[in-house]
Amino acid sequence: MAAVMKALAVASPVSARAQPLRCVAGAAIHQSLQSSFNGMSLQCRPASRRPRPCNSPRSSPVQVVMMAKPAIQFIQGTDEQTIPDVRLTKSRDGTNGVAIFTFEQPSVFDSSAELGDITGFYMIDEEGTLQSVDVSAKFVNGKPARIEAKYVMRTPRDWDRFMRFMERYSQANGLQFVKN
Repeated sequence: MAAVMKALAVASPVSARAQPLRCVAGAAIHQSLQSSFNGMSLQCRPASRRPRPCNSPRSSPVQVVMMAKPAIQFIQGTDEQTIPDVRLTKSRDGTNGVAIFTFEQPSVFDSSAELGDITGFYMIDEEGTLQSVDVSAKFVNGKPARIEAKYVMRTPRDWDRFMRFMERYSQANGLQFVKN
């Protein structure tokens, strides 16, 4: 398993940070990997049961952190390249809210012929996927011009999760919040 994790660390576009070794005389050396997706630690034991000295070149553990660039998709697996205009409303008591995304000339119209139809609205980041099926296309002179997608947040927890996604998405795409 350690070989698999090291192979993943080399083959995957992930960031790696060194973590101190834990050496106990007469015991096996353990490497700990922290997953940012669900906060679980993975314990990787070396293939051999013999402990290696702390100064062994093969005994340097690496913490692998999986990071997903925040993305919006209309067809799963295909990121939307157009940056949306986002309008947020929140109830007075703060228990629910609505986000309306407007995409002018979205790139999904260019690729939908090869990849298929729009299946929904997906907001993907390192925590997972937020999704909605409330998506509508606007046509001008018979040609698709705009997509509007609505995401409804029914609880304060939904609101907080959406705001974490928007924070990541705005940082990755140079957006800023403007209060009206």
